[in-house]
Amino acid sequence: MQHLPHSTPPAHFRLGFKEFVALIAALMATNALSIDPMLPALPAIGETLNVPHANDRQWIVTAYFLGLGIGSLIYGPLSDRFGRKPIMGISLVLLALSTGFCAMSQSFAMMLAARFACGFFAAATRVIAISIVRDRFHGDQMARIMSLIFIVFMVVPILAPSFGQAVLLVAPWRWIFWALLIVTVLITLWMLIRLPETLDPANRVEVRVGDLKSTLWTIVTNRGSIGHMLASGVVLGGLVGFITSVQQIFFDVFHEEARFPLAFALIAGFMGVGSFLNSHLVERIGARRLSQGSLLAMIMISATHAYYTWSGLETVFSFIVFQAATMLSFAFTGSNFSAISMEPFARGAGMASSFQAFLTTIVSALLGAAVGWQFNGTTLPLALGFLCYGLLAFLIVAWAERWQLFRRRRLADHRENAVSPR
Repeated sequence: MQHLPHSTPPAHFRLGFKEFVALIAALMATNALSIDPMLPALPAIGETLNVPHANDRQWIVTAYFLGLGIGSLIYGPLSDRFGRKPIMGISLVLLALSTGFCAMSQSFAMMLAARFACGFFAAATRVIAISIVRDRFHGDQMARIMSLIFIVFMVVPILAPSFGQAVLLVAPWRWIFWALLIVTVLITLWMLIRLPETLDPANRVEVRVGDLKSTLWTIVTNRGSIGHMLASGVVLGGLVGFITSVQQIFFDVFHEEARFPLAFALIAGFMGVGSFLNSHLVERIGARRLSQGSLLAMIMISATHAYYTWSGLETVFSFIVFQAATMLSFAFTGSNFSAISMEPFARGAGMASSFQAFLTTIVSALLGAAVGWQFNGTTLPLALGFLCYGLLAFLIVAWAERWQLFRRRRLADHRENAVSPR
């Protein structure tokens, strides 16, 4: 890629470490804010918009994920060319507008179109946030920062269903979207006021079709990067399957509507615990060892859960325990796989982050939707989904690592394997 000339030095980075972590977490949390608060409201939304079948309500979540995946392709190249901050700001404003259209939807088709738009514009918060972190950190250090960000980020899905349930107690479901619009505006103002541009002018690249093809080819031919991107998407498929079907599981299987927000918070909280532990262990043990070991743990937990459910022993208590353990192991894969796949890219980090987000989101959305559509009044499809996706992800990781698992890369290895767009 052709690099643009520059005459001014990078802006002084005035954010403290804690505020940096909090701001990036808040930006990434806009995705969870656009999903989890309306989970308790899905029955009410379906009734208002005349959705005849309960499983069809899952499209409100799936449409968002599809928009998130497709939108992810464009923000990396744009932020590599024009900088992280302006592209982030524009996308957040459009996200707020799309959220307003969700609140005003008068038909299921309009709701799905608005949800797709929300995902499309929210994609910038994920792609560019990862690029911002990559601008400043790399390797195990980046994995540690991503884990710290994930800890803060996890506060949102823990509290979001409770927030949605609280809104429903005093107002119609449309006010969930109006509240999200206000939160999005506040995060946008915080970002515009406090975040300086993090992209080094020396790493700015022009947006050309030929250059994008070259960068994309560099990414897809890097075995370690593409392998961990695919594995991340497959593992996330289980999580998306959980998100799309968890409301029906608590409402229709266990008839625990009142306990749903608290149970969801408890399950999601174990992801936060895992991220906290990962942030303390990753630089000591290594992202590869932790993620591969946790993937094996997830497979064993899911296999036990599937057998327990198949045997007819499932209760709401056992479901919470098994899912909490699954989420704990899941927490050691997401941020580590993301950091490993981004290791080789300093220049072109935006494009690499874009493609990573696109691939992982589309793969996880389709796989997660497949799990959700199999909902049959039991928890077995979800347990089997986590088991099958865990096994597939482990095979992909083994291929990406050339069948040499549980190794730790040295810093010199990162340098030797670093690539940049041609």
